[in-house]
Amino acid sequence: MKYKLYIVKAQIIIIEVAEELGFPEDLHLAERLLRAVLHALRSRLTIQESFQMMAQLPMLMKALYVDGWKYREKPKRIKHIGDFIREVIHEDFPMAHHDITTTKDGENVIRAVFKVLRNHISEGEISDIMA
Repeated sequence: MKYKLYIVKAQIIIIEVAEELGFPEDLHLAERLLRAVLHALRSRLTIQESFQMMAQLPMLMKALYVDGWKYREKPKRIKHIGDFIREVIHEDFPMAHHDITTTKDGENVIRAVFKVLRNHISEGEISDIMA
């Protein structure tokens, strides 16, 4: 029974992302973009920061976060939104050319995912990530 709760919690996040993106019926798109943003984010976080964030995610979101993870000793230092958008596009390969066609699309995707994450991760952790 507990595994059903894990699934429901993950589905809630995906549904919220889909709604924030303005495509509430396209859960596959929402999951793909959520994954891309999480993977871009993990590439710039230290292992400690990643573990602190993951501790607050539902079990299936943790799995989405770590899927294919190749930890680097030194995280990427992304200082500009354009760099982060490029990283999200890279992580959304091969669908990025359909999903994110403009810089504004990239900004909207990132904004939507972070807005949803704010509902599921403590404000202190979000502040640490944004710093």
